[in-house]
Amino acid sequence: MPKLRVAAFSVSLDGFGAGVDQSLENPLGVGGMRLHEWFFGTTTFQAMTGAAGGEAHVDDAYAKRSFDNLGAWILGRHMFGPVRGPWLDDSWRGWWGDNPPYHVPVFVLTHHARPPLEMKGGTVFHFITAGIHEALARAREAAGPRDVRVGGGVATVRQYLEAGLIDEMHLAITPTLLGRGEALFAGIDLVAQGFRCIEQVGTPKALHVVLAKD
Repeated sequence: MPKLRVAAFSVSLDGFGAGVDQSLENPLGVGGMRLHEWFFGTTTFQAMTGAAGGEAHVDDAYAKRSFDNLGAWILGRHMFGPVRGPWLDDSWRGWWGDNPPYHVPVFVLTHHARPPLEMKGGTVFHFITAGIHEALARAREAAGPRDVRVGGGVATVRQYLEAGLIDEMHLAITPTLLGRGEALFAGIDLVAQGFRCIEQVGTPKALHVVLAKD
């Protein structure tokens, strides 16, 4: 059965999935880039950015797995870009350039309508103003028999967790502290939702943990 899942989601030792003060210069907030150092050296990331090389190791295996069997993504607006409030124009087309790494339909949660945006490589951004349930219904319809991935940010993952809709999460817990930022699990009882740890593998750069419901 298709799943709604979180994958390759980086979290600091003190539980933050992003830093404070997201901006064009700090798309993941201040210090947020440090959470993803396990990912940057992988062959998967290098291929996503159009480069060659990278290391094919345990971190890379988890990075590759995060793209397996995906038919659609759901993103919060901040994961699409730094623009706030109404769209003044359609000039902002995402963080990744003309050929984003999604290659499937992507449903972006926003309070402000915008026409769909077709990109190279099969990515189409759809801007959803009716909330998380509408985005999920649209994503599941687009994905068919494949999974839907909630790509973030933290607030979006939390909304789907609080609604009890997430089936599986792969977290990369990184050996860094942010001190403050966006807390992923604050006030959320994962045990009450039926999650348990089904997999854990450590590397020098991350502890990879997979949580799934019973």
